[in-house]
Amino acid sequence: MILALLRRDLARFFPFAGSGAALPVAFFVAVAMLYPFAVGPDAALLARTGGGVVWIAALLAAILPLEKLVGRDIELGVFDQLRLRGVTEEAMMAVRLLAHWLSFGPPLLIAAFPAAALLNQSGESFELLLLGLLAGTPGLAAIGLMIAALTASLRAGAALSGLLLIPLALPILIFGAGALARSDAASLGFVAAISLLLVAVTPFAAGAAIRATREV
Repeated sequence: MILALLRRDLARFFPFAGSGAALPVAFFVAVAMLYPFAVGPDAALLARTGGGVVWIAALLAAILPLEKLVGRDIELGVFDQLRLRGVTEEAMMAVRLLAHWLSFGPPLLIAAFPAAALLNQSGESFELLLLGLLAGTPGLAAIGLMIAALTASLRAGAALSGLLLIPLALPILIFGAGALARSDAASLGFVAAISLLLVAVTPFAAGAAIRATREV
C-alpha cells in the first residue's frame, strides 16, 4: 500500500503544471539568470552574494506547488479513504514528503550546475553549494508540506502560509548561505541537523493537521 501510495504521489507531482518537475527547475534557473542583470557583471559581487540567491530560489521552488500538496486530496476525501484502508495520517504525510522532495530536490541539484556558473560559484563554493542543497532541500520540502497541511482548511491560508514560512525556513537559509559566504563546511552540519529535525517532525505535525480538518 505504501509503495502504491508513493507511486501515486510521484505521478501527481511530476506532471506539475503539465511539465513534470520543469516548473520549479525553470524558476530556479530563471532567478539565477536574472540576478546578474540586476546587480551587474561584477564577478566578485556575484560570487559573494550568489549563494544566498540560490538558497532563496531553492526555497521558492520548494513551495511553488504548496496549494496542491494536500488541499485537493482533502476536498476529494482521499485521505479519508486511505484511513479507512488502515493507512495512518503520519504514513500518508511521510510518503507525501518523500514524493514532494523527489519531484524537485534531485532536479534542483542538476540545475545548480548552470545556476552556479551564472552566479560565479566555482571550486570550493560550488561544492559547498551542492552539499548544502543536498542537506537542506529535504527540510525545505518538509516546511512546504507542513505549511500546506496546517493551512489547508483555513480561509486565509495563503496569507498565513507566508507568515509561517519565514521563521521555519530562516535557519536553513542562514546556515546554508553562511557556509558559502564564509567557506565554512561546518555550517552545513547545522543545515543537515535542522533539515533532519524538520523531516522527522513534519509527518506527525501534518498528520495531526489532516485529522483536525476531518473533525472540523
